[in-house]
Amino acid sequence: MTELGLIAAIKEMLGPAGGRVLVGPGDDAAVVRAHPLAVTSIDTAAEGVHFDRATHSATDIGHKAMASALSDLAAMGAQPGEAYASLAMPGDLGGDEALALAAAMADLAAAEGFTLAGGDVVTARSLVITVTVVGWADSEQELVRRSGARPGDVVAVTGALGASSAGLLCLEGAPAGVEQDTADRLAAHHRRPQPRLAAGRALAGAGASAMIDLSDGVATDAAHIATASGVGLAVELAALPVADGVTEVARAVGRDPRVLAATGGEDYELLFCAPPARWADVQEAGRRAGAPVTRLGVAEGAAGLRLVGADGRAIEGLRGYEHG
Repeated sequence: MTELGLIAAIKEMLGPAGGRVLVGPGDDAAVVRAHPLAVTSIDTAAEGVHFDRATHSATDIGHKAMASALSDLAAMGAQPGEAYASLAMPGDLGGDEALALAAAMADLAAAEGFTLAGGDVVTARSLVITVTVVGWADSEQELVRRSGARPGDVVAVTGALGASSAGLLCLEGAPAGVEQDTADRLAAHHRRPQPRLAAGRALAGAGASAMIDLSDGVATDAAHIATASGVGLAVELAALPVADGVTEVARAVGRDPRVLAATGGEDYELLFCAPPARWADVQEAGRRAGAPVTRLGVAEGAAGLRLVGADGRAIEGLRGYEHG
């Protein structure tokens, strides 16, 4: 399928633009009715770095690329908006695969209230997908940044951790002693993560003071909040909620399950801080959004992250994923 043919096929698949979009795919640029504030993020997924075509279908890749981008808006508490995708595709990626990839992106966007409103297609030596997402807000007070944590705030997380990193280990070869059903379920978490957009908006509305999505793991992402806010975060390793099956996989490869949960990336849960007086409110907000929250620790005075073991001592040397 030629580039023009693929663009035409994607445009037909997407159908007429809706919502705020006045001009969608097929023109030189998209035209969108704006709210007072635009919340914009861009994310790139590259073959051999973020996914492997030997273990990920085209649908997996499209879903994961869109999920990663949308998760950034979840961490801000933004309202749904529009997405734009650039596909750099190798010659051995078939037309049906390209359409499946685009359909997966559009499907996840639509499920979260977003419109895939435009993009670009080019040929390349390997598959690279760049997604720009735009959310909206009526006022700055609706949004949550990394820099709002204050000493005394509760540190907490949505959902459970470690499923994606354990799933990647399973994709590399199911560890001995791990049931195949467990390995398959964890691999699915890695291939098709779910962004926490509804939870992000709910937590923002309930009083979260700072928030970040867990793309690189608690051990890295919590430090970003600490640095941006100028506070210390004390996170108790024993308090981390570990996803079902992670313990079996971690022990099968000789690793501590909670260390794997703290250092593994791509869970796309939300790590956040909230004043103690709002703790009950954020708990209820998370529950209503389908994202139960777990208290991990507290914000302190001195800037930096402390991962604390069961004996109360700081654990040194744990890091999540860091881009080179």
